[in-house]
Amino acid sequence: MLLALEGIAGAGKSTLRDRLLADAQAEGIPLSHIGQFSWLSHPATRTLVRLRAGHAGDPDEAIEAACQDLALHSRFNLAPALSQGPVLADRLTLSTACLLALLHQQPVDEYVKRLAEDERARPQLTVLLTTEPDICHARITRRATARRFTEHPKAATRLADLYRQAADAWTKTTGLPVLHHPCTTRKDLDTLATACMDHLRPASGPAYPTTEVSR
Repeated sequence: MLLALEGIAGAGKSTLRDRLLADAQAEGIPLSHIGQFSWLSHPATRTLVRLRAGHAGDPDEAIEAACQDLALHSRFNLAPALSQGPVLADRLTLSTACLLALLHQQPVDEYVKRLAEDERARPQLTVLLTTEPDICHARITRRATARRFTEHPKAATRLADLYRQAADAWTKTTGLPVLHHPCTTRKDLDTLATACMDHLRPASGPAYPTTEVSR
């Protein structure tokens, strides 16, 4: 099973990821962790790095790079990891679609449809953390790292809206579920962890060590 965590910076993805990895290890579930991109193509990587820095560039080049990277990710990272047990993706297709839509000011639906064409990279469950942007911003300001352009309030608010649109487009395109829930309180975290573990338990196979596959 592939489970993807999505949402704006500060929404609680890392907190939920760490909780799920710990809970899975405690139960002997071979849950591994993977990142958003493969970084296996030099040309695609150059384009993706520019996008993550806020440089839109050519729209056609951007979506082609994203699709190429996702194809490599699904073949060389996701498939081997899934052969060992369930996989937790910290950001995946929806995050890429929202980044492209934000930078190129285009409807996010088309990016979702294009990226969803790679069925091997489709998460069976996507969790969209809908934590309010102002709470996310307060969390981010406590971090020591420099702010990315997507973490500034105006961009984050726009991204939060794009994520909601992308989630609807994802389910409409693929028929796969998206769980919408904030991660603001300990109760929220417990609710999310319980829901995710209920999906991960039936998907787990023989016991393997919990590993981090790729960032």
